[in-house]
Amino acid sequence: METYSLPPKPKNSLYKKLKMIIITLLVIALYVWTFVSIDIDWGRAIERAANNFQRVIPKLFSPDWTATGEVALSMLETVFIAFAGSLMAAILAVPLAFLAAHNMMGGKIFSTIGKWILSAVRAFPDLILAILFVVAVGPNAFAGVLAIAIGSTGMLGKMFSEIIESIDMEVVQAMEANGANKIQILFYAVMPQIIPEFLSFAIYRFEVDIRASSILGIVGAGGIGTMIIFASNNRNWNEMGTILLAIIIVVTIIDFASSRIRNKIV
Repeated sequence: METYSLPPKPKNSLYKKLKMIIITLLVIALYVWTFVSIDIDWGRAIERAANNFQRVIPKLFSPDWTATGEVALSMLETVFIAFAGSLMAAILAVPLAFLAAHNMMGGKIFSTIGKWILSAVRAFPDLILAILFVVAVGPNAFAGVLAIAIGSTGMLGKMFSEIIESIDMEVVQAMEANGANKIQILFYAVMPQIIPEFLSFAIYRFEVDIRASSILGIVGAGGIGTMIIFASNNRNWNEMGTILLAIIIVVTIIDFASSRIRNKIV
């Protein structure tokens, strides 16, 4: 009977070992330099944190139930801001995604322009966008909707373009060979392949936008963030506890519901 032996495992070369050691030392040096350069007084920081936790944390776990109605309305406004912004972003991201997809535009020039646009949009954090729109349209919920819409467009456009680039082009080529026009190819060859994943990513982005819209009110863009800044400034930690509880409940429910929906779509 013939016996077979496994091939010997390749030994790590000296170059690879030295490379790993150098990378490890550089990472350690980077962390040490970071903590040394920011000049933290650890003793004072720990002392203040301990004192604040003893004073604040117990109040957070004793919510002010009299503020439940006002908190619920502000949380509902936050959900509306996130939904409207996510919907606008999902719509705006579609044409940008087709522009950025190299297999749709027939050349690298247009796809490169589309990718640059999406990269430029993603460069701005939601909070910065909210500040700009508060200045432009005033301190209201509409500023929050615009901030969420523009901020989410960059991320969704990038995801959508990658989905478009991964479609089965043989279906498209088969329809072209049979004389189908561009509109027919779009609706019968491209859209059936991308719609389920488009919807899945749009719903996921709505989950993210719920969290983002919760803090936009800090700069005057509406929603529960406005109550957060007022409660913080007034040191009303009992009301802050109610706000945090509302955010946790709403985010948990939406995460659960959206995950079930996405599982059925994809």
